[in-house]
Amino acid sequence: MTVRLLPFLLSFLLLSGCQAPAEPAPTLEATTAPIVTATPEPTAAPDPIWEQVRALSDEELAGQVLVVGIQGGAPGEDGAALLEEVHPGGIILFSRNVADPEQLSELTNGLKAMNAQEGNLPLFLCVDEEGGRVSRMPEQLADLPAAYDYAQAGGDSAALGRALAAECAAFGFSVDFAPVLDVWSNPDNTVIGKRAFGTEARAVAAFGPQVAAAMAEGGVIPVGKHFPGHGDTAADSHSELPVVDKSREDLEEGELLPFRAAIEEGLPAVMVGHILLTEIDPVLPSSLSPLVVDGLLRQELGFEGVVFTDDLTMGAVAQGYSLDQAVVLSLRAGCDMALVCHGLDNARAAHGAVLAALRSGELSRERLEKSVYRILSLKAEFGVEDRPVAQPDVEGLNGQLREIIP
Repeated sequence: MTVRLLPFLLSFLLLSGCQAPAEPAPTLEATTAPIVTATPEPTAAPDPIWEQVRALSDEELAGQVLVVGIQGGAPGEDGAALLEEVHPGGIILFSRNVADPEQLSELTNGLKAMNAQEGNLPLFLCVDEEGGRVSRMPEQLADLPAAYDYAQAGGDSAALGRALAAECAAFGFSVDFAPVLDVWSNPDNTVIGKRAFGTEARAVAAFGPQVAAAMAEGGVIPVGKHFPGHGDTAADSHSELPVVDKSREDLEEGELLPFRAAIEEGLPAVMVGHILLTEIDPVLPSSLSPLVVDGLLRQELGFEGVVFTDDLTMGAVAQGYSLDQAVVLSLRAGCDMALVCHGLDNARAAHGAVLAALRSGELSRERLEKSVYRILSLKAEFGVEDRPVAQPDVEGLNGQLREIIP
């Protein structure tokens, strides 16, 4: 038996004891690669203002780039026609439209109500309220001093800005074409004169931007004017075209200095005047010049806000250009809003000119959409709505105004 078992035992020992041990069962960690999921590219949130702009009809788009005037002290037929036919971005009021505080509030509230009823975008209600001889407020309000007198008397720039904003806001105005940033460097200048804060550029640059900042804090949009500078002229742009023959170095040290300072402080809007700046553009008035508006103001000074023209029915432009030409040229130059302050027929003609230029391709829709985007962005920033204002407290308002009168 022993002999028979020996081969078997040897075989068993070879099979069991000498065989290599089995590999352990693989684990999950060893066999499963890490799972990597691709992160999707973030999707830009839709811009509600762009959506508004792109939903506008050609007629509405052409209207939003216009600020127009009305006649009389009530919304009247011309107001109703303008809001229905022109769909203006803004309406400007003058002394001809103002009788007393109650009437002015009824007028601004009436225009807003009519505009909302038409389904138009909210209106800029605009005014020239500077103090001194350029004031459109009811005579029942205390008179603010001229800019030059106030600054020379050591007045507080922020207090003046707050006062201007308070009286404008009290009557429902959202835009004030102030402060004047011109330098009264020519003593023969009658159109600017004491509307300027000083006779030296650095003095104006130290005072004017602070007035604008305080106005903005008070909820009213300040519009610095008259770019690129109307203070060293003898001619009045209401009747003829003023000419400025200064070198670029002189402009930088003079006229441009207050505007540059205000832009650096966040000025939201600028008015371009009707001035021939020969060093930049010897042919076109500044308000119609791409070299001045798009080149100097936007590209060189870095201004990104809303650009208004001065009134295009003024003699400085009307002597050389038809209203149709002037409106289209101003928009091609880079202005965002063209002022047509007088006459229902003029407002209709301006709207028709913009619409025709849009449909012919002379003005691209993209070009107008950029302007209207700026306009609606500014309205949104300052909460411009067609909501009514209460009858102002004239006594309380006068108390605030008299506090700053030297």
